Amino acid sequence: MRRGLTQPGGKLPLFDLDGQDVDAAIVRRCVERGWSEPWFNNPLKPDWLVCKLTDAGRRAATAP
Repeated sequence: MRRGLTQPGGKLPLFDLDGQDVDAAIVRRCVERGWSEPWFNNPLKPDWLVCKLTDAGRRAATAP
């Protein structure tokens, strides 16, 4: 989630620093906890869940 802090609109990355897909279960848990929310549907990859940070997610990502 911290990587979303520096992205335009708080967009969460779809891939980790090694280029691997971020586990969809992790993304869903972040949505369930209110830390992120779906942003838009990707017409080229409809199975990808593109999300952005919520205010609660920004607080969680910056908490010590």
